[in-house]
This record gives sequence, structure tokens and C-alpha cells, in this order.
Amino acid sequence: MAKRRQFVVCLSNKGYRASLVVRRLYQAIPDAEASKRGLLRVIDESGEDYLFPEDLFEAVELPTGLRRRLALAT
Repeated sequence: MAKRRQFVVCLSNKGYRASLVVRRLYQAIPDAEASKRGLLRVIDESGEDYLFPEDLFEAVELPTGLRRRLALAT
């Protein structure tokens, strides 16, 4: 079974202004090891995934229809 995509909204880009835009929606990638260190793996503005402090983001639950449309867009 495929893992459900997780999305987060950026609350602060302090220290990461070139990589993150405040109030923008990003896809997060599950990473248990990073989470243990207070980090979140996120696909940033470059299109690559990097680790950022978890407190820069808040997880959001998207409606099923929007989730499907975003999955098709990538």
C-alpha cells in the first residue's frame, strides 16, 4: 500500500529564505530518523528534499479531492 502524502505549510523561513516561502504548501516526506532529531524532510523551492527544523512548519489535512489533484500534478 502506498503511503499517503503529507503536506505542511511553512510558518517561518528564518535561516532558509532562499529555500522556503512563508504560507506556502510543501510536501513532506516521512523520515523517522530525522523526526527523532526534530527535523522534517520537505521538498523545497528547488524541487529537492532537504531537512528543516520541524517548528518551521505545521501539518495540514487536505480534502481528498485536492489531495488527488495535487498527486496528479507531480
